[in-house]
Amino acid sequence: MAAGAPRAAVVALRRRRRGRVATLAGVGAMLALACVLSVSLGTRSVGWADIGAGLLGRTDTMAQAVVAVRVPRTLLACLAGAALGLAGAVMQGITRNPLADPGILGVNAGAAMAVVIGIAWFGMATLSAFIWTAILGAGAAACFVYVIGSLGPGGATPLKMALAGAATTIATSSFTVAILLPRNDIAGGVRSWQVGGVGGAAFDAMLPCLPVLAAGLVLCLMSARGLNLLAMGDDAAAGLGAGIARTRALAALGAVLLCGATTAICGPIGFVGLVVPHLCRLLVGVDHRWLLPFSALTGAILLILSDVAGRIVARPSEMDVGIVTAFLGAPVFIWIVRRRRVRDL
Repeated sequence: MAAGAPRAAVVALRRRRRGRVATLAGVGAMLALACVLSVSLGTRSVGWADIGAGLLGRTDTMAQAVVAVRVPRTLLACLAGAALGLAGAVMQGITRNPLADPGILGVNAGAAMAVVIGIAWFGMATLSAFIWTAILGAGAAACFVYVIGSLGPGGATPLKMALAGAATTIATSSFTVAILLPRNDIAGGVRSWQVGGVGGAAFDAMLPCLPVLAAGLVLCLMSARGLNLLAMGDDAAAGLGAGIARTRALAALGAVLLCGATTAICGPIGFVGLVVPHLCRLLVGVDHRWLLPFSALTGAILLILSDVAGRIVARPSEMDVGIVTAFLGAPVFIWIVRRRRVRDL
């Protein structure tokens, strides 16, 4: 009996691993399907022949030109969704807060305010400057929210973190509006960017973001084992030899890089980082070694499909993807709060 127990555990582990691999294959197929839908559907639907010609760079017809425009848009939605989904999973792991999300914790709003300050006060105009300014703003907002949420008895509880993030978001958004009010020369473009969207994407604009996104991805994935230990509590993690401060700093830096670069090019898109990790936990469990890559893939799928939905619902116009994700994410946020019944927040 005792000898059979380890063997049964090994069999169960292999079975779970095979299930996760099968789920990974399914998610990969869904991502490919979402990309096809993104290229083919919208205010104007196109056929397979036009898709093939557009992918080869031909723009002889209107449909082929539409495909050529949608390809970089689809790639940007894929990158941004993966970054936000991964950042949300990391933030929830760092804080052990199921309500953690770059939008809810004020990180996106801080990045947006920093970019607006750079444009309005310092004449910032290059994408590289936008990226690094957004990263600084995101980092400052994350640190501020964590410090404020840690004050008082109980430390950084989920409720205090959510309240600090909401207050920070409101304050930074109000300050951003105050900056834009007297600046009619930049207000129109900035307000459109603040909604959050992937329209007008271009390969040249995405290139400066790729190294930053890659660095954020590597840092987050490197933190997977440490996040697993943090999930057991700081004392237990320290007892198992985890460097708590180092793990949190490394993971937080990765998440800030992802959020800052995404906000710089797409604007502040909310709720992707909230919805995706909860969905992925239902699929693969709480092991961050699996949760993080699945969150990246699922975030890409969610944002691509949200962009497609925004094109279809608002025909012949378009609805920005930031509005669609807000419609999707707000009910999930309410469900999470009601499920916990605010019992230990």
